[in-house]
Amino acid sequence: MSREEVTIHSHERLDELHRNGYYIIQDPGRFCFGMDAVLLSGFARVKPGEKALDLGTGTGIIPILLEAKTKGEHFTGLEIQPESADMAARSVAYNHLEEKVDIVTGDIKEASQIFGASSFDVVTTNPPYMIGQHGLVNEGDAKAIARHEILCDLDDILRESARILPPGGRFYMVHRPFRLAEIFSKMVAYRIEPKRMQMVYPFVDKEPNMVLIEGLRDGKSRLTVEKPLIVFEKPGVYTKEITEIYGY
Repeated sequence: MSREEVTIHSHERLDELHRNGYYIIQDPGRFCFGMDAVLLSGFARVKPGEKALDLGTGTGIIPILLEAKTKGEHFTGLEIQPESADMAARSVAYNHLEEKVDIVTGDIKEASQIFGASSFDVVTTNPPYMIGQHGLVNEGDAKAIARHEILCDLDDILRESARILPPGGRFYMVHRPFRLAEIFSKMVAYRIEPKRMQMVYPFVDKEPNMVLIEGLRDGKSRLTVEKPLIVFEKPGVYTKEITEIYGY
């Protein structure tokens, strides 16, 4: 399919990803990807010959960036909202990635039934951060579903990831530091051992507002903490590390 044949609706926009000449279709009225997705794509490792699954893929940003950044063999995004999944599939077609990236419409809670046990080497996820109904206005709102644990929670993600990954399979997640104790305890309960962690700070003198985590299915207990990732040198100016991850 040529780029001219891919439909981009009037309420959507086409954003350049600064990687391999790729673009992504987004709808500002739904949910546009943020820095957390880009940082996760820089933190996750997909090796030659490996297959990766992104749970709750939204616009498809993580599979598309991982295809650009890694030597992985194949990438799949699972998304429950049909409109988002359709948009992601059109972005895949726009970038001529149909051979490398699949977008599947389905529920994270049923991921292991959809794909089967031990079906992927790597699972990535940028899940909703907010617990339940906290500060929620409209449960059917695409932005609310992306931000709040309405359609899936941490247990759903970890349970399904544990089933989908073989022993030695890797799990990558971006989340909020305020839930770290819960995240680690639940990862261990589902036999996804925390192995690597990196805190993300907006400025060097501010509290961290994101955490990147790698887990190993049936791994031994040993956690490496990487050096902090600082986003801004000063307001509006990214640090060298962030610029490298974005690829500008």
